[in-house]
Amino acid sequence: MVVLGLGNVVGILVAGFALRVGKVGVVAPILATEGAIAAVIAAILGESIAPLVGFLLLVIVGGIVISAIAPDPEPLAQERPVYAVVLSTIAAACFGLSLFAAGNLSNDVPIPWVLLPARLTGVLFILLPLLVTRRLKLTRSTVPLVVGMGFTEVIGFVCYSIGAQYQVAITSVLASQFAPIAAVAAYFLFKERLGRLQILGVVILVAGVTALTVAS
Repeated sequence: MVVLGLGNVVGILVAGFALRVGKVGVVAPILATEGAIAAVIAAILGESIAPLVGFLLLVIVGGIVISAIAPDPEPLAQERPVYAVVLSTIAAACFGLSLFAAGNLSNDVPIPWVLLPARLTGVLFILLPLLVTRRLKLTRSTVPLVVGMGFTEVIGFVCYSIGAQYQVAITSVLASQFAPIAAVAAYFLFKERLGRLQILGVVILVAGVTALTVAS
């Protein structure tokens, strides 16, 4: 439960920093590799890994590298693509560790107990220190976004947990598609534009994660 809570909260923090210096269309697909990272962690801890799975992991790494080195035709004002990719990869690793812990924990406790660690960790290590130091700053425009993010994250996790009880593969594939959905949303909402090589890297990432989920 400690690993689950810390992995989720640290991952969200690092992902937030990544989104400050990188485009959603690049950051989100890298974050979607959390399932692949959870599979790697499982393999390191003793679970057997098929040759096809190993190949798909290399494909995913290739997609990350392409996304990092690809030229950006319309960079953002404070964009640092390589730094964003590094932060996104760290965040994905944290999420992967948290996901692995959640998978093991869900076999022993009800879903509400699986949801508790990340929420409790966020309150103890982020919300309370900000309140004590009076550094919590929310504007009227950001409050709906913060509240909405909290609700959608919890609802999404509950829906995934319920769906996984019936078909893990299908549920995981559909859940990992948050990456292209986020990229499309950023295109329309933030006018983000990706270069052809960046798009290629994103396509390789999404295809690799989807194939890995099915193969697993």
